Amino acid sequence: MTQHSPGRRAALLIGLGGVLTGCGFQPVYMANGDGPGPSAGLAEIEVKPIYERPGQILRQALLGRFRTESGTPRKFDLLVTFWITGEAQGVLNFTQPTRIRLVANSTWLLSGRDAKQTRLTEGTDRLVDGFDLFDAQYFAMDLANEAVQRRLAEAMADRITLRLAMWFHQHPSAVG
Repeated sequence: MTQHSPGRRAALLIGLGGVLTGCGFQPVYMANGDGPGPSAGLAEIEVKPIYERPGQILRQALLGRFRTESGTPRKFDLLVTFWITGEAQGVLNFTQPTRIRLVANSTWLLSGRDAKQTRLTEGTDRLVDGFDLFDAQYFAMDLANEAVQRRLAEAMADRITLRLAMWFHQHPSAVG
């Protein structure tokens, strides 16, 4: 196995960036010249409370990704519904499951804070993950379940943030 020097790696990344820029690629969070960029729009979003523990984790993850600071005026409201369902898989002859599959679903709506609460964009997302149950104690299964739910909430926050950033990138006049 060969080791690559940091200088060689940096040169490769710069070269790759140049090639992608030549093709018209540009990062979604980068300003497009018409305004301050998508990250400024994300900071202006008020995330409404999301109920149940996985929803609270999702809300905290969204707030962290939006980098919302206190005192920043809010121009948008984000309403998110988030739920996780589970189903047993790999059932043995004596009806004991060996795996639990969790399916996370979300619907979200970004609206303006004007008098009409104008709908700006909305979406739905679905993620699947799971954990094994082989000879696990109850406490271990509970920890595995919590870890998977946290992973699903974090991944959902990434998806929602990316889709909102793309919307702000396409609608730079909304930011400001």
